[in-house]
Amino acid sequence: MAGVLSKGTLFDPQLVTDVINKVKGKSSLAVLSRQEPIPFNGSKEFVFSLDSEIDIVAENGKYSHGGATFEPITIIPIKVEYGARVSEEFLTATEEEQIEVLKNFNEGFAKKMASGMDLAAFHGVNPRTGQPSTVVGDNHFDAKVTQTVTYDADAPDKNLEAAIALVEGSDGEVTGMVIAPAVRTDLASMTKSNSEKLYPEFAFGGKPSNLGSNALEVNKTVAVGDVDKAIVGDFANRVKWGYAKEIKMEVIPYGDPDNTGVDLKGSGQVYIRCQTYIGWGIFDGDSFARVITA
Repeated sequence: MAGVLSKGTLFDPQLVTDVINKVKGKSSLAVLSRQEPIPFNGSKEFVFSLDSEIDIVAENGKYSHGGATFEPITIIPIKVEYGARVSEEFLTATEEEQIEVLKNFNEGFAKKMASGMDLAAFHGVNPRTGQPSTVVGDNHFDAKVTQTVTYDADAPDKNLEAAIALVEGSDGEVTGMVIAPAVRTDLASMTKSNSEKLYPEFAFGGKPSNLGSNALEVNKTVAVGDVDKAIVGDFANRVKWGYAKEIKMEVIPYGDPDNTGVDLKGSGQVYIRCQTYIGWGIFDGDSFARVITA
């Protein structure tokens, strides 16, 4: 076991499935939107929309031009990785002990992938640094979604309704929304004239899966920098995410793979690194609206 791991290997298919299932359960983007595997060289999606309404044609009447917009969008996978140092005793542990360590690492890696994909897709940042990523570029909601509503903590429900109206006013539809925990708190604080809670399902940290007829996610990843409070829109049809089917895992016993200036062998450590490729595409910015602070 130790000899194989030290050379680098691929996650067992069962572990890959486990990681992705955890990502689907913890990433708001993954929960609300469609997913499919993507090849390493990317996949091309075609956004096809008809520009006019149907035309009624009289018998022997002339046909008129309807028009269509045909736009290709390429989903390019980007490499993501996570690594950590552990004691070199890992290499001499029993197979059962090694598997237990890797299962815990697998759990943590899935959580980091889930939150990291949200941070990159929502805000275009490198999750580790919090700074804009040149690799992501403008392939994120903050750049592509220009329809905005200014947040009012005393009327969060009206803000969400206004965001929905913006999307529908652009001939889009809303299938889901992601709100920040602060919005959930403000909704929970709203009361009726008799002091009963207007939205009791949000009280005491409640996280309902629906609000009205729309799928709902409460996630702090939407509120980086305290700018975005919510994103609403057609997550079901106008955004797609995917991952490459292979997740590489390495156990590195020598050198300084994380560039900390500390040699592994000299410190009695080994380095576990996992990496894979994920990608997403936002097909139509006007099918979404953001609720933001002023």
